[in-house]
Amino acid sequence: MNLEQLELTIGWLYPTLMSTYGDRGNAISLQKRAQWRGIGVKIIPLDQQTSCEQIHQADIFVGGGAQDRQQEIVMRDLRGAKADALRAKIEEGTPGVFTCGAPQLLGHYYEPALGQRIEGLGLLDFVSKHPGPDARRCIGNVVFELTASPLAQDLEAMLGTKPIVIGFENHGGRTFLGKVQALGKVLKGYGNNGEDGTEGAFYRNAIATYSHGPLLPKNPFLADWLIQTALQQKYQTPVSLTSLDDTLAQQARLAMFKRLDLSNLSLA
Repeated sequence: MNLEQLELTIGWLYPTLMSTYGDRGNAISLQKRAQWRGIGVKIIPLDQQTSCEQIHQADIFVGGGAQDRQQEIVMRDLRGAKADALRAKIEEGTPGVFTCGAPQLLGHYYEPALGQRIEGLGLLDFVSKHPGPDARRCIGNVVFELTASPLAQDLEAMLGTKPIVIGFENHGGRTFLGKVQALGKVLKGYGNNGEDGTEGAFYRNAIATYSHGPLLPKNPFLADWLIQTALQQKYQTPVSLTSLDDTLAQQARLAMFKRLDLSNLSLA
């Protein structure tokens, strides 16, 4: 299939409320990597004025981080028919990347440091809790090996090596997984809770992670997986993406691996 005949719609969840840590870079990365291949791209904001029809139009979802107050506003708005629409899209396999606060929308609930529990969509089987205003935040570079299936296997076939993700985490909440796959295994940093060695979660084709960076510019293979998966879901046919020159991203990854004393890891 000719890539120049294809189109993608990126649904950006609450861009004015949930872009605290530069996560707009994930939307830009998806947009540019698709456009560089000749794929038509449209970004639509999914916010308080959004209709259910617009949610159903999205081929990829992007959600970012937020402070507790903004996150509570979002979770109050994302109810009823809107929640049902997002839940249906994820269940049918629409891919998405949800970072920092955004994954907490998908879990059962988030307990902030102060205030009452905020209910989530309950789509992913995990809970998030802040241990209290005096607790140390989980801040710093994070590196983890992707282990979730079939994501890890897809990317290993694409890259020829085990996929390693690098990012930056900054969160007070701790996430504890139930019967949902962890996205990966922590090699450096805190991950979900600083205790069990897990990072993120993976469900259907939805990637949930505390990793900022932003995530996709630092790990362009993840952006390509999302684009390819979205196109295959939309057009119901195999899609092969043309290669891009990721030399600069590879050099940046190598520099970070050396700084973190992980220079034995693959460039991918």
